Amino acid sequence: MAWVFSLSAECGSEQALAQEFSQHFDGIYWTLSNGTQSQCQVSIFQDIEDNWWCRVCPSNISEVGVSTPETAYLMTELGLLLYKRLLSAPNFRYALVGVEVDEFRTYNELLEDLPNFAFPGLVLALSIWQETGSPQTFHYFSSGYVWKTYEGEVYKPLLASSDLKIKLNQLLTVQ
Repeated sequence: MAWVFSLSAECGSEQALAQEFSQHFDGIYWTLSNGTQSQCQVSIFQDIEDNWWCRVCPSNISEVGVSTPETAYLMTELGLLLYKRLLSAPNFRYALVGVEVDEFRTYNELLEDLPNFAFPGLVLALSIWQETGSPQTFHYFSSGYVWKTYEGEVYKPLLASSDLKIKLNQLLTVQ
């Protein structure tokens, strides 16, 4: 099973807005600090509430999640580049960068859940932020948008290493 690193943005009920958003990212490429080139590939799709999403997937990055500290670093570098490009993107309602962030919340789920939590890196249109009580954990992102500051991707050795998982299980069964 692939664990896809991407920028996912919910653009509302009009397909044309998602297409315009996708064109802003389609084919963009960057050279990362390790010399690897990564090119953005885009797709659009509808969720169960009939809202349109755009998924932006950089190439040449792990598809098994954050399996090493180096992968966490490169994904974070790409995340920062995606957010920088998002600053000038066409209109969207909310967006998030990370591993497996496709449809992380439908619009109605987001409205229900937002007062209680916010994902680091979540970018919201001001209208959504205001509709949910203007949570103070958000800060200015760009004209018309706020965000909960991106914290980068994290390597968790106990999740990535089967050897360490075995050692943890052995420790837990000693009790």
